[in-house]
Amino acid sequence: MSAVLNGTDLLARAWEAASRVVDPELPMLTLVDLGVLRYITVDDDGTVVAALTPTYSGCPAMATMRDDLQRELQETGFSDVRIRIALDPAWTTDWITPHGREALAAAGISPPGVVPAHSGPIPIRLGPTQRAVHCPQCGSADVVLASEFGSTACKAMYRCRSCLEPFDHVKEI
Repeated sequence: MSAVLNGTDLLARAWEAASRVVDPELPMLTLVDLGVLRYITVDDDGTVVAALTPTYSGCPAMATMRDDLQRELQETGFSDVRIRIALDPAWTTDWITPHGREALAAAGISPPGVVPAHSGPIPIRLGPTQRAVHCPQCGSADVVLASEFGSTACKAMYRCRSCLEPFDHVKEI
């Protein structure tokens, strides 16, 4: 005989399932670590509603994130799953969890720094973007931007002048 789960138990089960879904471009991060999983609710009829926020408009990984999240929830026993896209507020790299930042560094990817606070219009700078970047291999700050575009659009490619290793850096958004 199986036990009937209450709403709190169902919500915990849904979060547990969702916490196993990884980002397709950064598989060392779960959607929770990346900060794109905004919320999960379980309605009285058992319908699971989850919201994802894209890391940027047009992110090609969103369809895979949505499909993987829906599949994981359905395989956990939730038959009616609805995934919503939440655009407001816009995602920021500040939402990456401390565990996610550690996982990026352990995978050889420089985690993003803190996003500068702005009030009012954000100025457009036409020169190179200045970032405080450290090599994830040796920790040196003596790095040089190799390309503003790394292995994905949300990363820049750097090279360390100390250990000479190239590495991706997640851009601050």
